[in-house]
Amino acid sequence: METKCPVDAKCAAEISALLTPPSPLQLQEYFEEIISERKCHGIEVKQDGNLSKGVYGTMEFKEGDLIMKDKILVGIQHVPNKLDCLVCGNCFQFIESVEYQIGRKLYLQSLGVPSCNGCDEGECSSSSSNNKVRLSEGVIEALMNGELVLPYSDHFPLPSTVCCPSGCEEAYYCSKSCAETDWESSHSLLCTGERSESVSIEALSKFIQHATETNDIFLLAAKTISFIILRYRKLKAAYADRSELSLLLEAWKPISMGYKRRWWDCISFPDDVDRSDDTAFRMQIQQLAFKSLQLLKAAIFNEELFSLEIYGNIIGMFELNNLDLVVASPVEDYFLYIDDLPDPEKEKAEKIARQLLDALGDGYSICCQGTAFYPLQSCINHSCCPNAHAFKRDEDRDGQAAIVTLKPIRKGEEVTISYIDEELPFEDRQALLEDYGFKCRGRKGVNWKNI
Repeated sequence: METKCPVDAKCAAEISALLTPPSPLQLQEYFEEIISERKCHGIEVKQDGNLSKGVYGTMEFKEGDLIMKDKILVGIQHVPNKLDCLVCGNCFQFIESVEYQIGRKLYLQSLGVPSCNGCDEGECSSSSSNNKVRLSEGVIEALMNGELVLPYSDHFPLPSTVCCPSGCEEAYYCSKSCAETDWESSHSLLCTGERSESVSIEALSKFIQHATETNDIFLLAAKTISFIILRYRKLKAAYADRSELSLLLEAWKPISMGYKRRWWDCISFPDDVDRSDDTAFRMQIQQLAFKSLQLLKAAIFNEELFSLEIYGNIIGMFELNNLDLVVASPVEDYFLYIDDLPDPEKEKAEKIARQLLDALGDGYSICCQGTAFYPLQSCINHSCCPNAHAFKRDEDRDGQAAIVTLKPIRKGEEVTISYIDEELPFEDRQALLEDYGFKCRGRKGVNWKNI
C-alpha cells in the first residue's frame, strides 16, 4: 500500500513551486555566479530546450589540465569510515597529525572496533585480527598525545583539531572557520551537544540511529534540509517584508538546480531482489523514507519541507547526481615515503615504521570516504568515451571535486565523464546506466544528458 504523507496535500502549492525546474535564465545566472566564485575560468553551463544541461569549454584544454575544482554543497563522511579516519566535518581534510591518526586506529583496534576498508555496511571485519602485531598501550598513548614523534612525519603536517562549538564530540574541524561555517550552514540543527538548536536531541539521536542502521543517505538529506532551513531563517530576518514562499524558494535555489526524481522511483535495483518484485521493493523504499522523515520531523520542524515528496526528491537527487567523496590518507602517504627513502635513512626509519605497519595491517591505507553533491560536477554528462574524469592530484587534500582532462578539449566542446567503468562489457554498462535514467546503446563516444 502506498504511503501517504498529509503534508503533501496540505502544502501542495508550495511543494509544486519548490519542485518546478528553474527557468533557463535562473539556471544561467546561478551557474555563472558559481563559476565566478570558484574561479573556474574556461567553462560554462548550457541548457538545451529539453531542460538538459551540460558543461562546455570556453577555451582549449590540453590533456592533463585541471578543468575545475568544485566545492561541496552538502556532503557526509560514511559512518563506518569515521572509525578509520579523523577528518574535518566541513572540508574533509585529515586533521591533528600522522601520529595521532595511527594511534587512534590502533587504539580502536585494541578495543575490537571493526575496520571498514571499503567493505559494504554490515560486512566489516574486526580490526583486532590475530595476524596483526599488538603494540603496547604506552606506545599507542604516546602516538596520540604527541610524545612519540615519527621520523619524517614533519613532511606531512596536518592542521590541529578544533572541536564542535557545542561540544558534541561527534564533529571535529581543521579550523575555527570550518567549525563556524558548518555550524551556521547545517550542524547547529543536527548537533547533539548542549548548544544544539534542534527541537529535541532525543528525537535527533533516534533519527541518527535509524539512518546509521539503514542508509546514511538520510544523514545527507537531513543536512540538506538543515541547510535550507537555516538559509530561510537568515533571509527572513533580513527581508521581513517578503512573502514566506518567496524566501523559501530563494533558500531552496541551490537545491533546485539539481536534477531530481523520487528516490523510490530511481534507486538502483539490488542484485539479490527479484525484478518481478519491483513494485513491492519500491514501496518498501518509500516506507523506509517515510519512517526516516517522521523521525527527522520530530527533531527539526519545518512544515513546508517536511513533505515525503520533497524528502524523496532530495534523496533521489543524491542517488542520481552524487559523487564519491574521497580524500587520500596521509598515513598511507607517510609509509610510502618511508619505503622510497634511500637505504641508510630507510633502514633507520623502518625500525618503527615496520612495527606500526604490522600492527595496522591492511587498514593503514584507508582513505576518507563519503558522498557529496557538487553543483558544477552534477552538470557534467556521461560518455562511455569521456574526455575528462574526477581525479585527485597530490595537492588535492580536501573534499573538493577535481575534474581533469583525459584528452585535449576544444573550445565549445562538451566536457564529459564516465559515470561507470567504461571498460565493462556492454550489458553491464547498460544495466548500470539504467540507474541514471538512460540506456547505453553500445556506441562509445555517445553522450547522455543529465537533466
